[in-house]
Amino acid sequence: MTELIEIKNLNKSFGTNHVLRGIDFTVSQGEVVCVIGPSGSGKSTLLRCVNLLEQPEEGQVFVRGEDITDRDCHLDDARKHIGMVFQQFNLFPHLNVLANCTIAQTTVLRRSAAEAEQVARANLDRVGLNDKVTAYPAQLSGGQQQRVAIARALSMDPAVMLFDEPTSALDPELVGDVLTVMRKLALDGMTMLVVTHEMAFAREVADRVVFMDDGVIVEQGPPAEVIGNPSHERTRVFLKRVLDPTHVEPT
Repeated sequence: MTELIEIKNLNKSFGTNHVLRGIDFTVSQGEVVCVIGPSGSGKSTLLRCVNLLEQPEEGQVFVRGEDITDRDCHLDDARKHIGMVFQQFNLFPHLNVLANCTIAQTTVLRRSAAEAEQVARANLDRVGLNDKVTAYPAQLSGGQQQRVAIARALSMDPAVMLFDEPTSALDPELVGDVLTVMRKLALDGMTMLVVTHEMAFAREVADRVVFMDDGVIVEQGPPAEVIGNPSHERTRVFLKRVLDPTHVEPT
């Protein structure tokens, strides 16, 4: 199976805080990988290093076989193959939904306005928002804004989609619509690297679950193993707290 992302000995620090400690990691074409772990474990930093929104101090990141950490790499060209959806929606508030989904196509991919609109409308239809093309972000719910952000990323025809806790900023009743869209993408064969706290989604959709803590990968494997029967005590403690937050250990 073709590896779309390969990470070798990745290290990243913020001051004296060593956030990523020698990460080795791959994502294959068509694979859905969910990264779980406590806050501060390095999950989002790992994701941001994949497209060099954060610059690692050491290590290499390969996307479609190209070392994007190489000084000679044309980073803007490499990023064309990577879609990213953030915790916050990062839509342009002064542009309507259609314009939010076409502006990068016309400026980065140099598509004509007509082609960009056709692609944007198709992807807005995929996320169930073809009736909102003239709306502005302020007129949409949080869940709708996040689905627009997904459509915007898809409109760039990425080889891989990165999701950084895409439901964490949403009201609970809006989470389901976004996860439904992500499930459909997975069924369509989209390669996805997802940082999430949604254990049910990870169990149902992921091909592989990666548990991180303190800047390292503690364990990884199929959801049935990592979530259903973890081999490390740290993973077991984390999952008990997440899956049964009202549990109180006997004294």
